[in-house]
Amino acid sequence: MVTPPADHDVQALPLQGRRILICRPEPEASRLAEVFRSVGANVRLMPLVTREPLPETPERRALLQELNNFRHIIAVSPYAAKLLLDEIEQWWPQMPMGLQWYGVGAGTAAVFSKQGLRPRRPTQGWTSEALLALPSLQQLEHEKVLLARGEQGRELIRETLEQRGARISVLPLYRRFRPYYPPEQVQDNFDRFQPEVIIALSGETLNNLIEIGANYHQTLYHALLVVPAERIAEQARSAGFSSLLVPDGLADVDLVTSVASRLVREAGNNGKPSKDARD
Repeated sequence: MVTPPADHDVQALPLQGRRILICRPEPEASRLAEVFRSVGANVRLMPLVTREPLPETPERRALLQELNNFRHIIAVSPYAAKLLLDEIEQWWPQMPMGLQWYGVGAGTAAVFSKQGLRPRRPTQGWTSEALLALPSLQQLEHEKVLLARGEQGRELIRETLEQRGARISVLPLYRRFRPYYPPEQVQDNFDRFQPEVIIALSGETLNNLIEIGANYHQTLYHALLVVPAERIAEQARSAGFSSLLVPDGLADVDLVTSVASRLVREAGNNGKPSKDARD
């Protein structure tokens, strides 16, 4: 059973009966839904990205067997970090010494920490840009970096570290794709349920949301859209979304309390949407 946020009076959170549509992948979607429901929200799940591990290849096996030759190990997501550790365990009964671990955000770093590692992560933010600002990733001439990620994704980390002199090896561990939903289910989620808040925590999720909700503009573009960073907020603005929120953190409790705070502000503005992102 999920415990509501300890630092907040549950009765004060303006989420009783509010309609929340969560488009995160599983299992994160169900976990977040539990927290929203624990404070009275009416929640629907419609994950718009599905992930599956990639089959092992000789190239991937060779990289993992030479793990001790690397200096920096970066994972771009909690899912990437978990898959990476699972695979390392097959080849390394004891973790090689001298490796510096990195998580793009707190959730990714927490996966490493649970295995007794001491990862570095941005103190502010949870983006590739924030990770790249870390002092230990500035001067990397000839240092070997292993980047654990999905089959496709942003190239910013790889390109930037290469420019700083690093020798980058990309380790694709999983692929992402948009799941199929029958038209009647899509109609039920948008037309009948009519979400007031939509959680879409990646650019890929946002693109899939726009595509799958193409026939439901009235609902889609008037909901409060929760996105992970200002870069994705700009993408959403360009697509026509008018009410946007970049939360104070991506942990479940942070998402719930950020949404609640925004709804309180909108209620204080007599129902008029306030400025988007972190105003």
